[in-house]
Amino acid sequence: MGEIITPRTLSGFMELLPKDQVIFDKIRNTLEHIYSNYGFYPLDTPILEDSKILLAKAGGETEKQIYRFNKGDSDLTMRFDLTVPLAKYVAKNYSDLVFPFRRYQIGKVYRGERAQKGRFREFYQADIDIIGDGELNILNDAEIPSIIYTLFNGLGIDNFVIRINNRKVLNGLFEMNGLKDNAADVMRIIDKIDKIGVENVTEELVDMGISKDVVDTVLSVLTYKGSNSEVAEMLSKYSGKNEVFDAGVNELVQVIDYIGKFGVPEDYFKIDLTIARGLDYYTGTVYETFIKDHPEYGSVCSGGRYDNLAEYYTKKSLPGVGISIGLTRLFYVLMENEFLNRSFENPVEVLVIPFTEDVSVAVDTATKLRNADISTQIYLEEGKFKKKLTYGNKLSIPFCILLGEDEIAAGKVSLKDMNEGTQETLELSEAIEKIISARQSRSAERFVNM
Repeated sequence: MGEIITPRTLSGFMELLPKDQVIFDKIRNTLEHIYSNYGFYPLDTPILEDSKILLAKAGGETEKQIYRFNKGDSDLTMRFDLTVPLAKYVAKNYSDLVFPFRRYQIGKVYRGERAQKGRFREFYQADIDIIGDGELNILNDAEIPSIIYTLFNGLGIDNFVIRINNRKVLNGLFEMNGLKDNAADVMRIIDKIDKIGVENVTEELVDMGISKDVVDTVLSVLTYKGSNSEVAEMLSKYSGKNEVFDAGVNELVQVIDYIGKFGVPEDYFKIDLTIARGLDYYTGTVYETFIKDHPEYGSVCSGGRYDNLAEYYTKKSLPGVGISIGLTRLFYVLMENEFLNRSFENPVEVLVIPFTEDVSVAVDTATKLRNADISTQIYLEEGKFKKKLTYGNKLSIPFCILLGEDEIAAGKVSLKDMNEGTQETLELSEAIEKIISARQSRSAERFVNM
C-alpha cells in the first residue's frame, strides 16, 4: 500500500456536509420554483466553451481571473458567469426561440480570484433574463423587482430593500455638467459612495480634474434623500435640458409606478441615484438588493437593462433585462447570520429495520413504500436493536418501520415516530397514510425564518 494522501478541498471551492447540502438544495429549489412560476424556462449551458467564443467581450480583470487551458488543439475556458453563455446561446438558436425569451439558469461558474470570506473560485449563480427581439417593453423592468420580492420572501427574508436607478439619468446628468467624455470613470467612482462615503468620492472626482462646483452639483442630485415620489419630483425640475436625462427619468418613473402594481410594497423598493453598477453593458434600469441589517455584505442580488445582449455574436439587436444572485455567497451570509432554520430535515422519510434473518418481507415493504412515493431506506447491517435505532436518530429520519417475527406473522408493521417517541402496530396502508400526513404537515411550515 502506498503513501496515504491527506484529503483536502481546494481553497475557494464549496463542499458541504449532507445536513447543510439539504438546506442549500432547498434554497435552490425555492428559486427554481419561483422562476418557473413567473414563466421563465430552464436553461443549462456547458461549463467549458471555446475561448474565442467565451472571451469575445472579456478584458481587464476578467482575463486575469479566468480558468483557461489547452486540450489537444482546443483552447478552452471555464465559464466565469452565466450571461456570456446566454448571449452565445441566443445568437446560436435565434431562429428556434420565441421572443421575448425568458430563461432562468442556476449553475456553477469559475473565477480564479483570491479566495476570501464571501468570495469563492467555484460558486453557483442564479440568473433570470428576459430577451427581446429588436425591442423590449420597459414594463419588463418593473416585473423584475416583483420577482426579487417574491424570491426573498420565499426564503423567509423580510428586512431587505431593492435600490433602483437608471443609467440614462446618470449619463444625462453627466452630459449636462460637461462630463460626457469621462462618464465611465465618474460612474465607477460614484458607485463606491456606500463603501467610501461622499467626502472620499468628492476627493477622487476632484483629483480627476473636475471642478469642485461641478462635483457638488452632481452629488447634490445623486445623494438627494426622499420618498420615491419626492425624488421623481426633484428630477423633474431638470427636465428639458438633456434628451438622455429626460428619457432616463421617464423610464425610471414608469418602472417605479408599475413595481407597486406588480404587488411590491413601497417599503421594499427605493430610487437610489448613486446605484450605477460597475459593468459597462447596463444601459438603463439597474437594481441592487441589500439586506438592511447587513449592508456590509453589499448587494446580494443585482442586475439591470442592457441594449444588446449578443452584439459580439450577431448583428441582430437583442435588448434584455435580468438579475443575478450569487447563490453560494448568499447561502453563507444567511447561514452565518442565523437567517436560516438549521433544523435538519432528512430527505429520507422512513427507515425499514428487519429483525429476522430472512429480509424478504422488509425488502417487499420498502418497495411498497417507494411505490407510494415515500423515500425509504432499508437497514441491512447486523447489529442490536439500539444500534439500528441510533442510526435512524443520527440521520434525523422521522419514522422507522420495525419488522420482527410477530409483525410478519400478523401481516402488519410497527411504526415508530422518532420525533414523538411513540410506536404503534398498523396495517402497512395505515402506516403509509400517517407518513404522508406527517410530510404534508412539515411541508406547510416554512423551512427558513428571520
